[in-house]
Amino acid sequence: MSLSSSRRPVILWYRQDLRVADHPALTAAVESGAPVLPLFVLDDATPGGWRPGGASRWWLAGSLAALDGELRARGSRLILRRGRAVDALGALVAETGAGGIVFTRRYEPAHAAEERALAEAWEARGLACRRFGGGLLFEPEAVRTKAGDPFRVFTPFYRACLAAAAPRAPLAAPARIPAPVAWPDSERLEDWRLRPTAPDWAQGLRARWRPGGAGAKARLEAFLDERLAGYAHDRDRPDRDGTSSLSAHLHFGEISPRQVWHGVRHLADAGRGEDGGGEAFLRELVWREFSTHLLAHWPDIAEQPFDPKFAAFAWREDAAALEAWQRGETGYPMVDAGMRQLWRTGWMHNRVRMVVASFLTKHLLIPWQAGARWFWDTLVDADLANNSASWQWVAGCGADAAPYFRVFNPVLQGRKFDPQGAYVRHWVPELRALPDQAVHAPWQAGASVPGYPAPIVDHAAARRRALAAFDQIRQDGLL
Repeated sequence: MSLSSSRRPVILWYRQDLRVADHPALTAAVESGAPVLPLFVLDDATPGGWRPGGASRWWLAGSLAALDGELRARGSRLILRRGRAVDALGALVAETGAGGIVFTRRYEPAHAAEERALAEAWEARGLACRRFGGGLLFEPEAVRTKAGDPFRVFTPFYRACLAAAAPRAPLAAPARIPAPVAWPDSERLEDWRLRPTAPDWAQGLRARWRPGGAGAKARLEAFLDERLAGYAHDRDRPDRDGTSSLSAHLHFGEISPRQVWHGVRHLADAGRGEDGGGEAFLRELVWREFSTHLLAHWPDIAEQPFDPKFAAFAWREDAAALEAWQRGETGYPMVDAGMRQLWRTGWMHNRVRMVVASFLTKHLLIPWQAGARWFWDTLVDADLANNSASWQWVAGCGADAAPYFRVFNPVLQGRKFDPQGAYVRHWVPELRALPDQAVHAPWQAGASVPGYPAPIVDHAAARRRALAAFDQIRQDGLL
């Protein structure tokens, strides 16, 4: 059954595609000529243990409010329901006599299974069910090795993407969205209590972020105008505002990767960004694609090591060390600055993410899953594919992973990428009075800093311990 075979309403099921521009499912719904029922379901049951964390829920509240405003400007509105999505969709069909559903694909295992079950159920009832891409530049099935297999290594994946047909131009937002004669009931967003109240830990999030399509557009424009040219050399400097900060907007689908891609390409075609900033940024955008490619083809990477040999690795349980890491009280300023930035803003600079992840998995020998879980709850851009693939990469057990014996020295990382200590001083105010040469390792300079802890582990000893654990699984014949 096609969407246009009747004038029965069409349900537009919103998920992680909270926008009106470059939205193939929305375009198809509008082009059907039928009334469109935009629906978002707060479904905490389907994803199980991977329901959105606290910071993500804070962002979601702002994103849904912004989307409702964009829909109302086009003569429509957002219907809100809670519960299992399949149940909420079925109830809306019964209430409205809807004849079809359109939605944007998701790639997480639970949601992929949900889509298959939904398609079977709806088609059995004679209802139209159409799934669209829109969250990626290249669908996971579209990028294959010459042998027809999924890629396991990033660089050839990246080359294959560049060699493929360029992503199509973004679709324009519809000027009007056909509305039903009468609107079905909707829950109130305020009643979902997605944002914290007692205690209100989101002050830093409010100060930094503007969820929604308008915020995404403004951030992309500012990045293209002000930071893309210097991106290649500034992106590793947490003391500078050199990154796009688009990750949460992309995760929630407030802006599409095609809009970002073509925005960057437009500047390159105009002769701007020739210092390599555009190429460096698009490579990072394709890393996002690679992470989803991995999750789609190896759906257990959120829980299990991609390299199964690491299942026998001698990880440690150390609740006190984990808590010190979470609180930013390890005694290593670069690590502590990153963890405090995360807690205050729901975000952390990518270079520092690598440093803190290496510290947890190699200095402390705490499993990468514990770090990934903490990031899942505290990051506004928490994304199952990116989070899992990136943690495994740093831990040495992922696809195309950094060698396990590559152990970041947090002191040297700080001195290299935060040379004047501006980043550390901002997030670790106890250290503001120290001179530049002491700020990343106060104990080495003989500085005593009231209120700041001594290192919870010695770098050299921790490195030896990590390499010994790695050597053990090699001696056992597992590597």
